[in-house]
Amino acid sequence: MPGKIIAIAKNTFLEILRQPIYTVIIVAALLMLMLSPSITMYTMSDDNKLLRELALSTLFLSGLFIAIFSASGAITEEIESKTITTVLTKPIARPTFIVGKFFGITAAVALAHYILTIAMLFAVRHGVLESASDEPDMVVITAAAIVVGATMLFTVFVNYFYDWNFPATAIAVGSILATVAFGMLFFINKEWHFDPANNGFKIFDVYASILLLLAVIVMISLAVAFSTRFNIVITLTACICVFMLGLISDYIFGRFAAHSHLANIAWTVLPNLQTFWISDAIYEGSAIPFKYITLAAGYCGAYTAAILAAAIAIFQRRQVG
Repeated sequence: MPGKIIAIAKNTFLEILRQPIYTVIIVAALLMLMLSPSITMYTMSDDNKLLRELALSTLFLSGLFIAIFSASGAITEEIESKTITTVLTKPIARPTFIVGKFFGITAAVALAHYILTIAMLFAVRHGVLESASDEPDMVVITAAAIVVGATMLFTVFVNYFYDWNFPATAIAVGSILATVAFGMLFFINKEWHFDPANNGFKIFDVYASILLLLAVIVMISLAVAFSTRFNIVITLTACICVFMLGLISDYIFGRFAAHSHLANIAWTVLPNLQTFWISDAIYEGSAIPFKYITLAAGYCGAYTAAILAAAIAIFQRRQVG
């Protein structure tokens, strides 16, 4: 059983990396993160706090859309094209298929989230130039330019001469080079000096990114559940509706839960995405304790397991032949 799940997950992961939409969303998010220091420099309050919120929002939304399109491509298209019958005619149970698909999609989304997290850390370290006397962080700009340039050159070379898949190669090479660049920037300050204590990175941003990844995993489970029954349009609509309601569930359902059974049911069934969004902590300057991360991970695991169980039950009755 574990071997079959790993095989399905690996195949799903590689298929998603080859999808152009996967790369398009990542590139669009990278461009947004690159422009975010300029976009947030005209506010009347603390520009760097708005920069951090905009960067995290970009991280959250990109993960959501990658999850939806990946789940639809990995499950809905296989059902509609009948290629799923080839898989299920082999000794592979339907629960194994769903769980394998979930882990494959999660791995692909986690890779994209990792790349965008590094880009977010670069953007936040560079910060907003709030006055004419502020100087750009040339260390960050140089590192980002080298990563992008080297990734494009290598990917174009191997795609032209060896016919390697362009999107998958670009993502793989970009993630490696971004990791190396981040490792170097961790030890170098804005003045090109070796100074790890003043590298400009904050653990707050790492914790915030982890929380958002947990939220995206919850949305992946929902996207997988919807994809077992609906096409990509309905899946996209349903996931966006749940996403919006999940962000405000405390306000529209939670405050009435003690007096209304329907509100209590809705508050329980809908994912409380506000748990993973720390906008208040950004503006209040509060820290995120590691204990909170573990509690949020527990909630994510319990909710995801429940949704996957429901997805398996729904898919068991789905006619695919």
